[in-house]
Amino acid sequence: MKIAIIGATGYVGSKLLAEALARGHQVTALVSRPERVEAHAGVTAQKADVLDTNALAAQLQGYDAVISAFSGHAHGDKTYDYYVQGIQSIIAAAKRAEVKRLLVVGGAGSLEVAPGLQVVDTPDFPEQWKQSALGAREALNLLRKESSLNWTMLSPAAFLQPGERTGKFRLGTDQLLADAQGESRISVEDYAVAMIDELEHPAHAHSRFTLAY
Repeated sequence: MKIAIIGATGYVGSKLLAEALARGHQVTALVSRPERVEAHAGVTAQKADVLDTNALAAQLQGYDAVISAFSGHAHGDKTYDYYVQGIQSIIAAAKRAEVKRLLVVGGAGSLEVAPGLQVVDTPDFPEQWKQSALGAREALNLLRKESSLNWTMLSPAAFLQPGERTGKFRLGTDQLLADAQGESRISVEDYAVAMIDELEHPAHAHSRFTLAY
């Protein structure tokens, strides 16, 4: 497939890029610093600004799918505002470009640990991640209002860490998944596997899903 990945050099985006290339997809990496994209026969790097909706819309035209690995982690106390502005621009650009499919990297904060109680609202949720978690939750809320856009969001387990690519994990919907020891975790590599699986075999149109070991 011919796909575009927004944020292809980030923590998650770089693994999505690697997984997509390993499976033979043609990828355009839309990033703020194209020089950070490693040379590969299957990838083209383009400078992009997610807040420039008009320019982004032009860049998103003509792909089989667009994957957004956008996040606002590096913006301190402005993370939430930046996150929301960014996802609003990406959604608007995707609609303007008539993107066939938009796959979005979500957060674990909006998953439920009990009926009506989301991870981000629990008392022990780390303050350092709260702004990005709230931003990711609002991104999901915004996507759920879109009826004309073919979107999918993948939320990771509570702990998303570098590790092995096993290809073995469980999928869920809106509830946080945990293993027999009560741990909710997934490697970034396996997260990428699940996202590219969804790219190749769509199963969660207009919805959010999650994964964990």
